[in-house]
Amino acid sequence: MTVAAGSLAREHAGLCTAANLSATQVPLLVRNLGQTDYQQTWQAMAAFTAARSEQTVDELWCCEHAPVLTLGQAGRPEHLLVDLGIPLVNSDRGGQITYHGPGQVVVYLLLDLNRRRLKVRELVLAIEQAVINLLAEHGVIAERHGGAPGVYVGAAKVAALGLRIRKGCCYHGVSLNVAMDLSPFAAINPCGYAGMPVTQTSDLGISLTPAQAATALAEHLAVQLEHKQ
Repeated sequence: MTVAAGSLAREHAGLCTAANLSATQVPLLVRNLGQTDYQQTWQAMAAFTAARSEQTVDELWCCEHAPVLTLGQAGRPEHLLVDLGIPLVNSDRGGQITYHGPGQVVVYLLLDLNRRRLKVRELVLAIEQAVINLLAEHGVIAERHGGAPGVYVGAAKVAALGLRIRKGCCYHGVSLNVAMDLSPFAAINPCGYAGMPVTQTSDLGISLTPAQAATALAEHLAVQLEHKQ
């Protein structure tokens, strides 16, 4: 289904806040969309980005998705090991295969990187640091793994990311496992890595609900984006 830019957000009118930034910072609008269809949300992000002007405010879209597998642009189908009957969507983001489902928080970053003078690598580091800082607030030590974007607790991946850059603007973003059924990850090589374990915040002793985790992660992302300016 084709979705006009902003239509998803309009359906959830009133569920948005402005990030708490100083007067000198680039504005950032945070939208809490609830559970949305992956493909509809992707199309809305792409349309939003295509329609951007120099005056378009940057946005973070916080949501959850019904069960879906997504394969990045360079993704290899052989990383799907078992067909569980979960829909598979070929996406235009970077990266390999991943799983989204209820209880996993997804934050999409719709940013004008040129206006923020932000390079892609800097953005990736900022996203990862936001997750690391969020977990640290709750006593959990998380880290990056060289050559494998995302955030890990020990060997287990707790957050994955994938981006699309178009004319100096980005969309797609980061997913954080909070309180979900992790079993579908066993049917794939997560992010293209065979046997990679996954974890979630609820199994790490963090009692945040998905809605609370989404709010907290958006706040940490806003702080990191401000620091990069």
